[in-house]
Amino acid sequence: MVILTEEQFQQAATKTLWRPQLEKDNCGVGFVTSIKGIATHKILQEGRIMLERMAHRGACGCDNDSGDGAGVLTAIPDKLYRDEIKKNTNIDLPPHGQYATGILFLHLDSYKQAKESFCLGEEARKTEPCIRQVFVTADYADDKERFDRSIYILRKQTVAGMEKQSIKCYVVSLSSSTIVYKGQFNPYQLYNYYDDLMNPEFTTHLAMVHSRFSTNTFPAGKGHSQTGWSLTMEKSTPFAAT
Repeated sequence: MVILTEEQFQQAATKTLWRPQLEKDNCGVGFVTSIKGIATHKILQEGRIMLERMAHRGACGCDNDSGDGAGVLTAIPDKLYRDEIKKNTNIDLPPHGQYATGILFLHLDSYKQAKESFCLGEEARKTEPCIRQVFVTADYADDKERFDRSIYILRKQTVAGMEKQSIKCYVVSLSSSTIVYKGQFNPYQLYNYYDDLMNPEFTTHLAMVHSRFSTNTFPAGKGHSQTGWSLTMEKSTPFAAT
């Protein structure tokens, strides 16, 4: 085996087509928005196109269908959620901005998926979580600063409380303005997995997408809070849904 010095390596590199300065090892992140703040389903679909065109920025496992992770952050689709909650529970949501909603990933041994997740790879299915959406409000929800501060505290308390009970829980997002959908997907699987994202009633004025490239951590993760499904989009969202 020949060991080259740094100088010898650089000299050898100049004699090939390879250019180290062109090497990239970052995730793919994209953002599309309406500068007029108009919410449409088209914005969400354009986010999908952007995400899928960044598939080369992510990676996949040996089964080719278990990605390093993909996700999308959007504005809360108030009308969609309001209509679905009313139809399924006969509950009226508070005015837009006076409630928070979020996605939780739970690891429950007794949990069984209601439907087969055909779009997931074999490795991703092994750590597929129980996914639940929550809605939160308060008597003072019209005080946005106070309400948002309470939401932040609630998120921290929820995770701490779950860990004390040895329940693996990850709060993907909890906000009065945005929502995150994500998982251990490749970019082509995200929208097919979440029915909400394919619903034409889902409108948003922004969509930030993330195709994760696992440069320093394997998606399988470790420990109670660092599981495969929670690591997705960890770099782009302080948590993930990129």
